[in-house]
Amino acid sequence: MTDLRIEDIDPQGEQALALLREAAVDARALYPELICADAPWPTNPPLEIGGVYVCAFLGQAPVGCGALRALGEDTAEVLRMYVHREHRRQGIARAVLAHLIARAQSLGYARLVLETGCKQSAAIALYESFGFRQIPPFSEYENDPTSVCYQLQLGAREPDRHDTNR
Repeated sequence: MTDLRIEDIDPQGEQALALLREAAVDARALYPELICADAPWPTNPPLEIGGVYVCAFLGQAPVGCGALRALGEDTAEVLRMYVHREHRRQGIARAVLAHLIARAQSLGYARLVLETGCKQSAAIALYESFGFRQIPPFSEYENDPTSVCYQLQLGAREPDRHDTNR
């Protein structure tokens, strides 16, 4: 996909929040028994040190996103992975995840963890195709029966001193 580009964006900006809302619409459809139809729409916190928030664009249109959140000196969580339903099966999620893995390595992380829902088989297949291995639920996901958690060990690499997010 030659016109796909992935750029850092503000997680509280219009593009990020629009994609987050679309992800919430999809989640409400998948898990109606867990998410009230009138629940407030999710928001993103400001970007923290060691964090990354990216958006995938086709031309000028934001079509997907993903993020990294530091969980410690050597571990980051992959989150906010989403591709708009009209643009799925085009390699966008794969490109975003590859980008996040490369960024995690450049930031010096040794391990990535993530959580996805048990009904999100396409996401599970994507993560497993990258070598993520299932782990017990962690942190806020420990008591969530729909959570499926994964980790990926990254090769040791020194942080990129030119990356200002770390």
